[in-house]
Amino acid sequence: MSWRKEQRRAERGYHHGNLKEALLQAALGLIAEKGAAGFTFADAARMAGVSPAAPYRHFRDRDELLSSIAQRGFEQFEAVLTQAWDDGRPDTVTAFERVGKAYLAFARAEPAFYSAMFESGLPVDLNPTLLAASERAFGIIRAAAERLAALSPPGTPRPPAMMMALHIWSMAHGVASLFARGDAARRKLPMSAEDLLEAEVLIYLRGLGFPTDRRPSGQDEKTGQKPAGPPPVPPSGPSGPWGTPK
Repeated sequence: MSWRKEQRRAERGYHHGNLKEALLQAALGLIAEKGAAGFTFADAARMAGVSPAAPYRHFRDRDELLSSIAQRGFEQFEAVLTQAWDDGRPDTVTAFERVGKAYLAFARAEPAFYSAMFESGLPVDLNPTLLAASERAFGIIRAAAERLAALSPPGTPRPPAMMMALHIWSMAHGVASLFARGDAARRKLPMSAEDLLEAEVLIYLRGLGFPTDRRPSGQDEKTGQKPAGPPPVPPSGPSGPWGTPK
């Protein structure tokens, strides 16, 4: 659901005392127009139609307001990626391609949330709730990386699954930024964002010696003749939102 639709509901709700939601939607609108760093606490109050002091009833400062937006974004992001991954059905590569497309679709459809999540410069490791939401979302890509790693032939050197997940996320984030807010707005690109990301990931996996067809060694992942790989790994300790593991 776009922030504009939520904003209209928030504006109606504010007249019944829903100040917190009105401020969240006002900040989303400002982020969409100016970026995550382009507005002040007073700007959010003004856009919500309240006094500069009113936001302090619900938020300590601008960073706490941004944290609430980023947390909501990560929660929606997790739901989108989980649905796309669908526990690796019908096979790992097909499911992983869906995750990539869902990633790009979210960045395109929800640029304000995406900016708050990844471009706000918030010290996420100081906010346990936001950190947990970001780690749950990243856990989907990490689980997919585990499954992909299981498809490599025995004895094939490969980076750890966590590093693979970070590599793949970096590709997705770069493509999303390029097409959503970057050079794609100024020059004509010869392919879609989805095609570019798919090509990048396939080149990356082939460079590591991974088979990239839909079935490992021609076998169905569900037959039991060849394991589909381990289940999603449990989350590790806090490492920041999709950052380098400690």
